[in-house]
Amino acid sequence: MTKHRIITRTVLLISFVSFFNDIASEMLYPVMPVYLRSIGFSILLIGILEGLAEATAGLSKGYFGNLSDLKRKRLPFIQAGYTLSAISKPLMALFVYPLWIFFARTLDRLGKGVRTGSRDAILSDETTKEHKGKVFGFHRGMDTLGAAVGPALALVYLYFFPEQYRWLFFLAFVPGVVAILITFFMKEKKRTEGEATVKKIHFLSYFSYWKRSTKSYRLVTAGLLLFTLFNSSDVFLLLAVKEQGLSDVQMIGVYIFYNLIFAVFSYPIGWLADRIGLWTMLIIGLVIFVAVYFGFGWAGSLMVFGFLFFGYGLYAACTDGISKALITNLADRKDTATAIGLFTSLASLLTLLASSLAGLIWFMLGAQWMFIISGSGVGITVIYFLLVMPRGNQKGY
Repeated sequence: MTKHRIITRTVLLISFVSFFNDIASEMLYPVMPVYLRSIGFSILLIGILEGLAEATAGLSKGYFGNLSDLKRKRLPFIQAGYTLSAISKPLMALFVYPLWIFFARTLDRLGKGVRTGSRDAILSDETTKEHKGKVFGFHRGMDTLGAAVGPALALVYLYFFPEQYRWLFFLAFVPGVVAILITFFMKEKKRTEGEATVKKIHFLSYFSYWKRSTKSYRLVTAGLLLFTLFNSSDVFLLLAVKEQGLSDVQMIGVYIFYNLIFAVFSYPIGWLADRIGLWTMLIIGLVIFVAVYFGFGWAGSLMVFGFLFFGYGLYAACTDGISKALITNLADRKDTATAIGLFTSLASLLTLLASSLAGLIWFMLGAQWMFIISGSGVGITVIYFLLVMPRGNQKGY
């Protein structure tokens, strides 16, 4: 064992928390639209429900991240966030009234908002700039492994109990509870950068961080938000698979395959990013995204889709954890959760706009043009990052 352990006990525990929580969430991912339709939700109502839920998660990420920094506490926000998400699962199956479903689904996304900034900040606190890629890569790998296990368990359940959707929500509660229990074995490091403040903040106070943040933080965040504007929901990738005549099992299968690739390559890519630079790895990931999206415009067979989802998994491993590692390196330690919260809040809101625009382009011009326009937009983002990237391979950047 080395003198400075990279994957610490806390990093390992929070990664297993994310693993079990994602099993719970992703067990429901393939059946959520079908379940909602079965209890009387129209496509329009499903869209409104998901939009409201994501907006709640988006806005709350910044607020609770800011609150975590001011309170100098991480663990209570992590525990509360995972608890809210866990209890929302059985709540969605207890009653089928639209208002109750809206409440339960929003509670789930609120939980994500409560924990996100604090969770990423505690990961950042556990390591140094030189090892951020490895730590965030390992965490994303474990998180995404859960995202592969969850749908696989759902497929097994539905094979034996076809169309018995409601019980799946109760089953998803079990790994959610395991995730909560693991958090009680975690310990926070003592903070050395000042006492907690009692300053009152309003819900959108975290937006003021933009003015006092570093120039590098603003440049990176602006580029990532530009990318988000052209990066629509993964649902469109799955719809492209369905449009080519692949079955539901094949569709879920390629989604599981993508998550497995993402999970397997996250840590090795994080390790490599620490050597060649986080900026460089982020750009490589975006270039892969462009190639994959252009490919989706012409794909027509299961083999080609498999190859493209392999590339999509690589892109995710090159960008997801890497972008958060880079942001935490460009923020002051006392503002880490706020910096992550501001970025993820803005990204969540832009994702809603991106998916709406993608849906409109798909409707007006067809799937092929949607993928071409999205890929071209991300190509512009690559050029932006090449122009603003600092020269030389600085450690941690």
